[in-house]
Amino acid sequence: MQIVVFPDKSQLAKAAAENAAATLRLAIQKQGLARIIAATGASQFEFLEELTKAPEIDWQRVEMFHLDEYLGIPATHPASFRKYLRERLIDKVGLKRYHLLDGEGDASAVIAQTTAEIQKAPIDIAFVGVGENGHLAFNDPPADFNSEAAYIVVELDDACQRQQLGEGWFKSLEDVPRRAISMTVRQILKAKQILCIVPDARKASAVAKCFQGEISPEAPASILRMHSNTTVYLDKNSAALLNPEAVELVET
Repeated sequence: MQIVVFPDKSQLAKAAAENAAATLRLAIQKQGLARIIAATGASQFEFLEELTKAPEIDWQRVEMFHLDEYLGIPATHPASFRKYLRERLIDKVGLKRYHLLDGEGDASAVIAQTTAEIQKAPIDIAFVGVGENGHLAFNDPPADFNSEAAYIVVELDDACQRQQLGEGWFKSLEDVPRRAISMTVRQILKAKQILCIVPDARKASAVAKCFQGEISPEAPASILRMHSNTTVYLDKNSAALLNPEAVELVET
């Protein structure tokens, strides 16, 4: 795993998008298709904006899998990750091959259908973030590091719910769903390459715990340190609590 730190999240997003775009082009050239996992949330805004502007990506040859989704909210809800992905990725680039998690459907049927699709071939690249509580996807601490399933139904902890409220997705804490469908830790780690995009000062504590503390289910994203082709993209704010000798600072 490699950690790189940028002066601000704009430069972080551009660098991560350039890396992602290069991987997509190469996978399409070699295989005729690139398979990706897309994250959502406020931390991904700038990255997805840059990625969707990247030149020479044949998005008709990209197949996208959804990382997680709340149970019980419609696709029209402001917090719906289906809505997020349609507006910020799918509709922007005209993506035709995608697998969205229907949080209003029967969870077991949704999981079975999406699992069958994701297991057809390896994932070329996964885009992920880190929650304020260290979560990876919606795998809150203590995360299940052992499940062999591709997706599971999870219970969201209080810290996770407060983050969703703080980011402005819901009007009150009571409105934040308690349950969600999430890709599992092991399924994420099966991706050939992982880009972990984590800007902003509110993530600094989680970043330090996950990337310089113990590898533990109590710090779910710490498991990314076991993946040989992961790059963690930070800005100076999210990296503020890291030992500076342990990271690569990208100066511009």
